[in-house]
Order: sequence, then C-alpha cells, then structure tokens
Amino acid sequence: MLKVTFLLIIAISNLPSSRSCSALYGQCGGKEWKGSSQCCDGSTCNFQNDYYSQCLPSSGGSGNTTPKPATQAPPTAGRKNGVTTRYWDCCKASCGWSGKASVTNPVKTCARDGITQVGVNDASGCHGGNAYMCNNQQPRNVSASLSYGYAAAYITGQSESSWCCACYSLLFTSGSVAGKELIVQVTNTGGDLGENHFDIQMPGGGVGLFDGCSNQFPEVMKSSWGQQYGGISQRSECNKLPASLRSGCFWRFDWFQNADNPKMSFKEVPCPAALTANTQCVRK
Repeated sequence: MLKVTFLLIIAISNLPSSRSCSALYGQCGGKEWKGSSQCCDGSTCNFQNDYYSQCLPSSGGSGNTTPKPATQAPPTAGRKNGVTTRYWDCCKASCGWSGKASVTNPVKTCARDGITQVGVNDASGCHGGNAYMCNNQQPRNVSASLSYGYAAAYITGQSESSWCCACYSLLFTSGSVAGKELIVQVTNTGGDLGENHFDIQMPGGGVGLFDGCSNQFPEVMKSSWGQQYGGISQRSECNKLPASLRSGCFWRFDWFQNADNPKMSFKEVPCPAALTANTQCVRK
C-alpha cells in the first residue's frame, strides 16, 4: 500500500502545471486581462495603466525569453528610409475622428485633464473644443535599445486609411540614437509633413502649426513650451511643463539622448498591446 501511494505522489508531481507565466515584455495584467498575472523567471509585472501591465526585466535578470542585445539592431529587410521630427501640440489627433480607417475605435482623446475620455465628435482644443491629446500617449523606454511611442505620419503612396492606428518600427540610422528602435503607433496626420516622415510625439517637442497646449494648460507660461518647432532645449526645462507630461519630456533627453531629427528606416509591425491600450484603437 505504501509503495502504491508513493508512486501516485510521483505521478501527480510530474503532471504539467496548469499555471503558466507571461513571457518577457508580455502582458501580465489590466482590465479584462484573462491571462497569467505571473511573469516568467527574471522578469516582474510592472503597472503601465489601468488596461495594461507588462513583464519587464528584473534587476540583473533577463527572463525566460532572451531579448535582443542592445548592440544587435533589428533586421533591415523590407524597410524604407525616412525622416523624423518631434512635436507635442496637445491637439486632438486626426485619427481621433470617425471614418478615418477600418479600426475598432478612433484614437482616444481626452478632456483638459488629459485623462477623462471625450466623445469622438468633440472638437479639438486647438479649434475651440474640449478634446486634447491624452497624457498617456507619451513615449517610454522598454529597454536600453527599445522604446514605444506615438507619432503623426505621412507615408509616400498611402493615406490615412492605411496608416491611422497602424504601428511601425523605426530603426534610427543617424545621430546619438543610431541602432536604437522606436515602435510607434500612428495617431495623427501632419499637414506639413514630407515624404516618409514621422513626427514623434514627445512633450516639450514643439507645438508646431497649432498650439493647443496654452488652452489645455493655461497655468503654464507659453514660453515654457519652447520654440514653436523643436520645443525646449535642455532637460531641466522639462520641470516647467505640467507634471503629467514630464516623463515623456525626460525620455527625450535620456533614452532619446536629445537626438535632433534623426534619420531612420521603417516598416510596419504588429501593434504592441501596450500602445493600443492607451489609444483604444486597433486596426481590423
């Protein structure tokens, strides 16, 4: 009897576990998330927003999925050459209007607080309305060589119906960020953009053609936003911006190393859930 019991214990212990873990850089939490809340060895679950938590490397760990080394650039096959600029105008994104593309929802836009969602038909704060960029549509780093963010774009031979809410990998080929990769979701279409041009959203990057920031944040001096094109010039100036926008401003001087309109090669890629969780916009 003892021998049978012992063999039964061994058999049970060898059964596959029903509890799985989320891989490095995978989702591990958020509203309506049904998957595992446990990250695999070497990574921990980090809260990003109410809709998304992500497994990021623990201190000294690499997780059970081997990430790309910081010195290893993404493949260049299938990429096109393009240019970048920067901006943050606080305006409602053009992809925030209905009918721009076949998507689940237009890009989420927010009230003056940058948090509360407003209706898709609400006019832009740049034109007397109450719809502005949401605070969480700022860039952030994932690792030393990879970041996520948002951008306005113009892609040669395409239109808004092609690029609204699509995601692209930008592999920088010049400047201090050469070799780094930024994955952006396109939320806007810039009327002043040229061929294969991505205008990266980053607070303090310049208000551009329109200035919705003075309306959204009347308590902030207009001069604190910096030059109309280019924005502020020093990291310390980020502290003059609203507290809710400083993380994306610091990103520019830290991960992005204050690169001045670096060139890049780009290609369309699947959208990370970390980006679509903020915009609520997914292409069908």
